[in-house]
Amino acid sequence: MPILLLTYKGNISMSAQKNVSDNAQKSALFGTYARSEVVFESGKGMRLYSTDGEAYLDFMAGIGVNLMGHSHPDIVKAMRTQGEKLWHLSNVFTIPGAERLAQRLVDNSFADAVFFGNSGSEAIECALKTARHYYFDLGEPHKNEIIAFTGSFHGRTLGGIAAGGNPAYREGFAPLPGGFVHIAPGDLNAVEAAINPNTAAILIEPVQGEGGVLDMGDSFLQGLRTLCDKHDLLLILDEVQTGYGRTGKFFAHEWAGIEPDIMCVAKGIGAGFPLGACLATEKVAKSMVPGTHASTYGGNPLACAIGNAVLDQVLEPGFIEHVDKMGNVLAWHMRQLMQKFPNLVLDVRGKGLMVGMKITPPIRDFVDLLREHKLLCVAAGDNVLRLLPPLIVQESDIIEAFEKIGLALTQVQADLSPKDE
Repeated sequence: MPILLLTYKGNISMSAQKNVSDNAQKSALFGTYARSEVVFESGKGMRLYSTDGEAYLDFMAGIGVNLMGHSHPDIVKAMRTQGEKLWHLSNVFTIPGAERLAQRLVDNSFADAVFFGNSGSEAIECALKTARHYYFDLGEPHKNEIIAFTGSFHGRTLGGIAAGGNPAYREGFAPLPGGFVHIAPGDLNAVEAAINPNTAAILIEPVQGEGGVLDMGDSFLQGLRTLCDKHDLLLILDEVQTGYGRTGKFFAHEWAGIEPDIMCVAKGIGAGFPLGACLATEKVAKSMVPGTHASTYGGNPLACAIGNAVLDQVLEPGFIEHVDKMGNVLAWHMRQLMQKFPNLVLDVRGKGLMVGMKITPPIRDFVDLLREHKLLCVAAGDNVLRLLPPLIVQESDIIEAFEKIGLALTQVQADLSPKDE
């Protein structure tokens, strides 16, 4: 029986490779990023403006960071007001802004205590240390293994890539910290079979971002909570990307009706300013006494002033409900595209305003093509187009974005030629 092959004839990747090569030759920076040649000089709301005067619709938000879009007036005001007073203090002093932000997070979550750092990776490191130190403090230092999942992403530190489920990110960095076991997500029996007397915790993203925008599902998260309770383990949730309203709840685990013991938050918490947090219950956090962990810049006055301004917006009545509503609109448009281009759009997935489309064209090339149409998106694993718009997105923005995606898919469709083999 003949097999229909679809061959994409575009040459986008060649231009992208040239951009990367040119930038690598000119830049004094490490060559750790495949940077586009587009340079942005300003932004407002849902738009970014390049140095050549072009306006781009932003549906990547700095990879899920710019919750309030760009140059939000209230956040800019908070930054200026605090910046004229005090930027940084050592954490040997009390920082009122950090105390206030921590208390507000406690008041609106499961947690009793908060540690501030500068990023998601730092939040993960704090969570891993907290979990292990909790059992050390109980006189059970052998309980130090952590179950994590294939396809997961937990940052780029040695601890983060050891915990993460992508072998490609570990290549060349041996020896890595030990004590991590990886299981394919979705199989509770396999998770329970991996639990042993040395197991301390289970670490999971409610929705895998980098791994392909895969929703772990409410029942699976509920099952993990049950396993942790049954076997005296800690449940650690990586909500670096899913937290702060991104999925249509303040935190994604609320959809499953569960609570973790430790949770990592970053990205949206500072809406673009470096800020991360590790939240924990009092039972778990109390072992983290002076000397167990620290961060030079974590929780400084400027970061926390911005963090409080962001939280003001997220907790505004109706804000998260708006995210949920826009998520439904986004999902509807994705399904329409899958019906219109069944050979190009294979699957739609995600939750709220953290969604993805599994496509057949090479994802990096397609992201470049969308950039030509002045739409910014980001790739994810498994050849997925990831859409992470600022949470202020309106239905008109979504319609415009999908018009651009539709045009790009039409262009790809025209470049495809059937071939019998």
